[in-house]
Amino acid sequence: MVVGVSGRPRGRRTAAALAVAGLLAGAGLVAGELDSPVFGLAQGPFAEDPGCGRLAGRYPDRLAGATRDRVTFAGLAVWGHGTVELRCGVNPPGPTTDACVSVDGVDWVWRGTAEDGRRKLVTYGRSPAVEISVSGPAAGVDTVLVDLSRLVAPIPEGARCLAAAPH
Repeated sequence: MVVGVSGRPRGRRTAAALAVAGLLAGAGLVAGELDSPVFGLAQGPFAEDPGCGRLAGRYPDRLAGATRDRVTFAGLAVWGHGTVELRCGVNPPGPTTDACVSVDGVDWVWRGTAEDGRRKLVTYGRSPAVEISVSGPAAGVDTVLVDLSRLVAPIPEGARCLAAAPH
């Protein structure tokens, strides 16, 4: 038995202090995730694909003037407190008649505008597929597409949009 200066055993006090420190650290991690701007944003089913890992290593610190937010989920990136959201490893779109635009050699299929005004697009002909969601002015989507097309261009292309409008 180890006896402290007070003459009492130190073992219990040390164990209790370590337990409290562990609980506080765990609570801090949970609170950090709950405060994350992506809380509620689901990972794509293929987020663990090695292509998504390589992509994550090249996420820009700034995108369309916004700073990248801290996100700890595989396949997800967020800039500007949710202004731009990226999900790598989503289901790739099959043949479609949806609008498609080609930006710097990367085809993007329009997935529409959500009720909250967010515009969604997904890469076409690439696996893993990458989905982006952008809120704010429409001009911001153009800037985001240029920057993110450079990011996803190394993902091998397996198909092209038939009527992609060059951008």
